[in-house]
Amino acid sequence: MIHHTMIVAFDNPIPASELDQYLKEFAELVKGSGLVESVAARHHIRVPGDDHAPVAIASAILQLRVADLDALNATFTMPGAGDLIKRWQGRHPYKVVWVNHEPLA
Repeated sequence: MIHHTMIVAFDNPIPASELDQYLKEFAELVKGSGLVESVAARHHIRVPGDDHAPVAIASAILQLRVADLDALNATFTMPGAGDLIKRWQGRHPYKVVWVNHEPLA
């Protein structure tokens, strides 16, 4: 089992309702792909120390659980992903960093 953990940072703050919509659409896309065993998404919890973040301030975190490397590699080309990214980038530009790892606990 592999976890693909993504930290999403919108360039500018977006309303919570729009962030919820982004997370919902992303979760529906990956769940419908048949490639992931589970998906979890949450808003970033802002704290004063975020003002000193060296790279970016997160907006949300998403975590996919996949069976193996083949499934993980396939998520990068799943149908609909490019369209979802393009549509949301057009509305609210964002950056994503990720890490692929075994379960932490």
